[in-house]
Amino acid sequence: MLYLYCTHKLLKRLKPDVVEAGSSTTKLGNWYATVLPWRPQVAMLVNEQTLLPVLTRLAPAANLAARFPGALIDILAAHGVPRSFIDSEVSEMQVVKYTKTQNRSVVSIMTQFAYLAEAYCADDEMKDLIALSLKLARTPCSPLYKGPVSPDKALADLASAG
Repeated sequence: MLYLYCTHKLLKRLKPDVVEAGSSTTKLGNWYATVLPWRPQVAMLVNEQTLLPVLTRLAPAANLAARFPGALIDILAAHGVPRSFIDSEVSEMQVVKYTKTQNRSVVSIMTQFAYLAEAYCADDEMKDLIALSLKLARTPCSPLYKGPVSPDKALADLASAG
């Protein structure tokens, strides 16, 4: 089961049944999500544990949860995560529950990633969402300073441990 902690802006777009917060059964744990008001609009999902960002097209918004595992497979594969880890993650993501954001630190990181992504797109003409996700994953994040420092390294540590 996957808990998707969504910003108010995204919840207004999705109009899902919102449940009380819980813990995901995946190894990566809970994911936070927001919408980037680009043309076309993009959903940004950030893992609470590793701060790994995943960018994917928002439209059609109604089936974002169904499309997220496919986007995650692409990102995890691009990071060189073992296939057994990827398969385990995706198999646990069949049921998705929506809830409101709670971790202000992760919401703050999402805001920083949104600013960086906007700058990268303006400077580099980066339109490939996988390449942009990978570039954001190399960003040092203060919640990770006591350990692996950046989301890509935190993901590598978690994937190698489990």
